[in-house]
Amino acid sequence: MLTGSELLAKVKELGDVSKTDMATACGYVSDKKDGGQRVNFTSFYEALLNAKGIDLGGGTKGIGKGGRKLSYVATVQGNGNLLIGKAYTAMLNLEPGDEFEIKLGKKAIRLIPTGAAATHSDSAAMEDGED
Repeated sequence: MLTGSELLAKVKELGDVSKTDMATACGYVSDKKDGGQRVNFTSFYEALLNAKGIDLGGGTKGIGKGGRKLSYVATVQGNGNLLIGKAYTAMLNLEPGDEFEIKLGKKAIRLIPTGAAATHSDSAAMEDGED
């Protein structure tokens, strides 16, 4: 998929062709399960706007895997577990095996990093400018 100045140059080069042909020529296609191709118009137009310097606010901060925006809400699962997703742990530089002390309040649950987790989360907080 072309982006930036390469995308703008290709669009200019193609001139007066159909929108489908333009998006396809710029690489904005994906394969469907039935073997056909799908033209990804939304991705094409977003890339075109970005190439022209127009940002729609779709930055990567606060987005986890798959491009979903983080909701900062956790839901108790059917088995009673409370899952904190990978995107959140990545923001805090946490690694598998890091441990936390659980503090239960009247309306809140606080996870207080202990040991290596405290070091990881402190470095993440310093990068974000927090104290």
